[in-house]
Amino acid sequence: MDEELTDGYSEPCGRCAAVDWGVTDEGQFFCRSCHDVIEKTKEVVDVNTLHSRGSRVSRITKTKKKRPENEREWLVCEGFQFILKHQAKALVSLGVCMKFETEVLWNFWKRYLQNTQQAFTRNPVYTPRFTVFMKAQSDLESNAQSEQSYHTEVASEMSEEMSLSGYSSEAQSSVCSGSLDAVVYQNMRGTMMHNLMTMPRTLALCYLALLWVREAITLADLLRMVSERRVPYMNIHEVFPEEMRLFGKDVLFFNVRFLPSYSLVLKEAVTLARILQLRSFPTISQDCLLHPIPLTVRYLLEANLPNDLHFWVHKVIRQAAMGGSSFLTFDPSKKPCLLRYDIQAVAVIIVTLKLLFKLDDHVEWKLSEKAAKKKKAFKIKKWFEVVQPVLEQARKREEQEEARRKWDTTKPFITSLHRKSLVLKKRRIAEHLEQKFQKLAPEQSSSLTNPRASFHFSWGKEEGSDGPSMYNNRLDSTIKRDQFKYLSNRKYWHLELRACPHKICGHHFSEIEPSLPRMYVWVLDLFSFILGVRQAEVHKEVLNVERRFLKRNRQPNQCS
Repeated sequence: MDEELTDGYSEPCGRCAAVDWGVTDEGQFFCRSCHDVIEKTKEVVDVNTLHSRGSRVSRITKTKKKRPENEREWLVCEGFQFILKHQAKALVSLGVCMKFETEVLWNFWKRYLQNTQQAFTRNPVYTPRFTVFMKAQSDLESNAQSEQSYHTEVASEMSEEMSLSGYSSEAQSSVCSGSLDAVVYQNMRGTMMHNLMTMPRTLALCYLALLWVREAITLADLLRMVSERRVPYMNIHEVFPEEMRLFGKDVLFFNVRFLPSYSLVLKEAVTLARILQLRSFPTISQDCLLHPIPLTVRYLLEANLPNDLHFWVHKVIRQAAMGGSSFLTFDPSKKPCLLRYDIQAVAVIIVTLKLLFKLDDHVEWKLSEKAAKKKKAFKIKKWFEVVQPVLEQARKREEQEEARRKWDTTKPFITSLHRKSLVLKKRRIAEHLEQKFQKLAPEQSSSLTNPRASFHFSWGKEEGSDGPSMYNNRLDSTIKRDQFKYLSNRKYWHLELRACPHKICGHHFSEIEPSLPRMYVWVLDLFSFILGVRQAEVHKEVLNVERRFLKRNRQPNQCS
């Protein structure tokens, strides 16, 4: 096609001297070798005005190009299905049971397609008839204000994160796309728009399936696997089949530049559970590793805290009524909230530490001086001195690995034919600069962290350990097991426990953080690093645990 349009033009390229010309949809000539666009346009003779001399036009009439033989027609939902398939296989390769992929996730996906009328229906979403039907539903949707308010809350966070992640509006300048229904997806409004699949929702759907099979993988674990590239998410379009051509508006759905936050994926999981109309999930009992009793053991080991502390953690869980299956099991039909099992577990540990050591920058150090007279007694001062430098090294190591991580894709998205030459040129320049910097940079040593490890830290006497283990340290010098009244002591400090109105509370952590005890803030920092979440998320869950615990144990003038 291009050979016919450029027939007779044999001038060499001014940039690379090659004679290999092509023509864009706008009629401009570009060099196929270096992708440089020149000012020349194809001159077409108007057959209706041959009697007039010199009557020529300087623009080619656009004609609809046929789809190449090696490409096929595909829908946006097929792209997400391909992504889910790769994510499921990655999780199975990491030890998740096969039932997760073959039964649960696949059934969830089929149910989603049917409930959103994208497949398994006589009126699929990409047809013009469905588009007219959607417009007719706009009047009915205006009555569902309560449901729309929830959608707006999630959509506002999604739009904010999408704007940071490379879902740029510049792709909207082209009406072309590799998929058939990208334009329909983009133009949807109301409930239909909020029901569409997104990249963060692929992780949310995987998390729901993991929770259904009661796998010992928390949401923080899943996001960490994504961050370490063990579960595909970033630049996953690079492994798309060749026949599925990604172009133009497809960038709005498949191109991501950052990892979604913990809170966003959790909200999307709740939204998907509503769309799927799921019944109650399998019971979270004590034999499940998502139960707070076994889960707190894991985080006590991770934070290098003594095993004796779990005795008191168990009491807090029991007194706060947080160990019952009715409280822990997710039932979308009865309670539209999904517990943050991992953050809740570390919050219980922090509340226990406050009960025993107060963490007010005074009492914990006095107790450490008292415990220093006994051997193998747990001293919070020594615990801080051991863990703090290791935490700083781990944070620096994580920052270095993040800086070395390659975020750019080897297959850049082409948002429009007009920008194709510019995108490819920028890519070549970036690759050239990268090669130059690699020659200047020192050779990188082997990875400092084990990407397959489940823990951030390794405590013990073995070679390569981060520091001495305090697992066998005793708490006898601090509290005796028969002194149960200590769990309801009058000196326990806490912030105001009155819950803020829904959708108004901003958690206020940044405002109150300077006034909090530094030891308490450091403990928040430690566990937030372990989970990979913000300190405000952990602090919020600490308040939730305190509300439950103190409400059930409060007596007149008992707490200040």
